Amino acid sequence: MELGQRKKLSSTSSDGDCKEENKLKQGIFQDVSSPPKLDRYKIARQLTEKAIKEKKIFSIYGHYPVIRATLRRKGWVEKKFHFLPKILQNMESRGEGVTDNKCAEKENQEIALEKIDDIHDVMSRLVKNEMPYLLWTIKRDVVDYHSLTCDQMLNHYGKTASFTTKIGLCVNMRSLPWYVQANPNSFFPRCYGLCTESEKQEFLDDFRRTVASSILKWVVSHQKYNKNVIKSRKEEAKNEEARNGDPSPKKDPENADKLKGLSGQLIDTACKVCQAYLGQLEHEDIDMTETGAENLSEEEWDKLIQQYYSLVHGNAVISDTRSYLPQCQALLNKITSINPQTEIDGIRNIWIIKPAAKSRGRDIVCMNRVESILKLVAADSQTTKDKWVVQKYIETPMLIYDTKFDIRQWFLVTDWNPLTIWFYKESYLRFSTQRFSLDKLDSAIHLCNNSIQRRLKNDKDRSPLLPGHNMWTSSRFQEYLQKRGREAVWSTIIYPSMKRAITNAMRVAQDHVEARKNSFELYGADFILGRDFKPWLIEINSSPTMHPSTPVTAQLCAQVQEDTIKVVVDRRMDRNCDIGNFELLWRQPAVELPPFSGSELYVEGISVKKAKKQMPPITNLNFSESSSDMPLKVGSPRTMQEPAGGPSHTIMRQDWKREDSKVLSAAWPELVLATKRGCGAEPTLALSASNYQHVGSKAPKSIFTKTQSTRYLDTDLLSMQSLAPVLQSMKIVEWSMSPLPRASGNSGKSLPVCPIMFGSCWLYPVLKEEGLTVSSRAGHRV
Repeated sequence: MELGQRKKLSSTSSDGDCKEENKLKQGIFQDVSSPPKLDRYKIARQLTEKAIKEKKIFSIYGHYPVIRATLRRKGWVEKKFHFLPKILQNMESRGEGVTDNKCAEKENQEIALEKIDDIHDVMSRLVKNEMPYLLWTIKRDVVDYHSLTCDQMLNHYGKTASFTTKIGLCVNMRSLPWYVQANPNSFFPRCYGLCTESEKQEFLDDFRRTVASSILKWVVSHQKYNKNVIKSRKEEAKNEEARNGDPSPKKDPENADKLKGLSGQLIDTACKVCQAYLGQLEHEDIDMTETGAENLSEEEWDKLIQQYYSLVHGNAVISDTRSYLPQCQALLNKITSINPQTEIDGIRNIWIIKPAAKSRGRDIVCMNRVESILKLVAADSQTTKDKWVVQKYIETPMLIYDTKFDIRQWFLVTDWNPLTIWFYKESYLRFSTQRFSLDKLDSAIHLCNNSIQRRLKNDKDRSPLLPGHNMWTSSRFQEYLQKRGREAVWSTIIYPSMKRAITNAMRVAQDHVEARKNSFELYGADFILGRDFKPWLIEINSSPTMHPSTPVTAQLCAQVQEDTIKVVVDRRMDRNCDIGNFELLWRQPAVELPPFSGSELYVEGISVKKAKKQMPPITNLNFSESSSDMPLKVGSPRTMQEPAGGPSHTIMRQDWKREDSKVLSAAWPELVLATKRGCGAEPTLALSASNYQHVGSKAPKSIFTKTQSTRYLDTDLLSMQSLAPVLQSMKIVEWSMSPLPRASGNSGKSLPVCPIMFGSCWLYPVLKEEGLTVSSRAGHRV
């Protein structure tokens, strides 16, 4: 019955796509104003040229007929894929994404079977050499993600494993308090990765604490149960006495022999463990020794766990529990106030074991014994490289007609910086094919994935009020709540709590995702409701299935795809356009980075450079009174005499004052010094370029350091006091890239001239036909 219904839905979906494309073709012909004899090839060329001009070229890999039809209605032209990417071939060989790949192959076969004279096929051939500006694929690795230009849109982001894989979501949720003032244990069942020894030990400690709290819950629930049983038995005894006149109740010797009595010491040990746990949460164990109440030996823990197994899963009972009831109830109240997951823990300590990076419910099992869990992980880790994640199973879910269900909720991320999330108003429920029971740990009962349930037949004992295709829309679910007087639960508890959970998960993952601009991605989050209608986030899926497997998904999946195109395509041109059922959930305020300019960076301070050799003392430098009115004479290095040391020479201070250096650097601009005219003039002075060095990048802060000198100044030529007025009367020249000049000496030979360097300029003589001129070059460094 279900198979025939699916075939009918599939044919209906395909017929709808064909009708949609026919309408599109008719619209194309109506939009183009042309003579009646104009053939479709000219029309296709005109539409293609318009699409190329407006950058409306798209490519699709996968079975997305709704996306294709929606973009074509908006004037987009498809550039078709004609290959099967290697990445998908590798995934198919590993068994990953088989269903999606088969859909992609089927889609490619459908493309190949299209008629050659189809107008869209003609338009696709015309854009085969064009760059697509929108790529919609099954997986991100179908295309070269890093080679895309900034104009190309892609429906995937990179490095999303931090929240789209079970291990990534498990690890990142622990960091939530660093980003948001929220407790992850309030909406995400605690989870551990069993790939490291430390994680295994944390899981083992959690399992043992849950054993202790479950024993207390058993005591409380057993007392309530006994009261109800005693009350019902008294009523039965009265009725029996009235009928038979025999006041003595009948005993059941078989049940009495089956029950195994346990000592009240089990409750005492469980209370001590819970008290120690509360002390840890309140940091009371900081100053305590390691010999605390909770630090039981391994033998004591094994004994406690085995007795717990026989109490909960076996036929054992604790005879006298009435005296322990107040203490157990008080401890449970304290634990519930601190641990928000106390209600969903139940008393059976069931955990769900999942492969860390698989989807669609593959290889997921439920277990309630710790030794079996660790044995499974240890045995599998030796044969495969897959990592396992263990998560606390929700033992008290909300049921509809005694059947478990989960909620698939879509949301869209259009930017990661600033983080922008769109929440879809419509969602759908997925029911299990079996009635709910904790006595069996079958995946058909506890997993609501459509990929698992669609292979199973509905249980005969299940309520006939549930749909045969096992899906409800969220609107239908709200009607169900309204009939039971709970119409406000959806708008006050379920809907806003799902929003908060998704926002918190995305804010934690924001730093891990490769935030490419001009990308977007649609995700599917799975929630399970507790008995108090509180939603618990189970996982987040990338590339959620859009296959119209039921009437519910045929309607909603097509609708969410069309609305996604409205948000990512239409809204780029019109911010006030229709966005369907999407609503803006979160938009992070933009973070403005400080402006950066490399030219404004500089280092302040004084550089100290040690000379290789001690500089000889420099004698007093004096000019005659008339030296400021006379041209400066330049001497040849060969004619200079080294001064003899003696008491008549005063030693210049080793460290010049900064004020003197500022005066020198400010008084030596780019210069031209007039000299004595005449080609036969004999130079009388030369200054070595290695006498002084310019240190520092800014002239006002520059200083001079003494370096090794091979030639010395004539003490009768220079005076520091009379040097400034001479330099201020000099002219400015522009620096050229010509080589350094050479001066002529008495012998008429060309001699190298070493310039004077102060600040950022050199002073050197330049030989001209009329005479010798001393000029400068600014910025030329040795």
